[in-house]
Amino acid sequence: MEYYNYIKSLHLIFVITWFAGLFYIPRLFIYQIEAHHKRSPEKEILGEQFKIMTKRLWFIITWPSAILAILFAIWLLLLQPVWLEQGWMHIKLLFVLILLLYHLKTHQMFNQLQRDSVRYTSNFMRIWNEVSTIILFSVVFLAIMKNSINWIFGLLGIVVLAILLMLGIRLYKRIREKNP
Repeated sequence: MEYYNYIKSLHLIFVITWFAGLFYIPRLFIYQIEAHHKRSPEKEILGEQFKIMTKRLWFIITWPSAILAILFAIWLLLLQPVWLEQGWMHIKLLFVLILLLYHLKTHQMFNQLQRDSVRYTSNFMRIWNEVSTIILFSVVFLAIMKNSINWIFGLLGIVVLAILLMLGIRLYKRIREKNP
């Protein structure tokens, strides 16, 4: 199975580019939402520019990367079906399912913003942006630690990470409010 490492490398590359898209798209959503609250003509000019940027990111990088990461993952599982018998893989696949749901919800938000329907605040988007970070940490630790992970400490670590991210968002909001 000389080609196994090539498939694994391609899977990892597309996971990285998928997450890059998932990390950046909510940031663009934040800018688009904030531009929506500006006055004309700045509102329209910025709004159209952010629509173009998000559309290109979403359909040229994020969606193709997601599809290719999943296809290479399936290929890896076909080559190593024994992984499906291991508990860590079940948990990892659960996080991948959560990631897919996150991706689909983000796609729904993308569609709304493309229609100029602003249903979320920029602060909500800052929090939404951190969900993919928590998923990434979870999946990477599961993939690296496998069976040696202590689930209680792992779960506590993810909770602490989430709390720190939320505190960071609150601190950033206070700083922004003091220095507009």
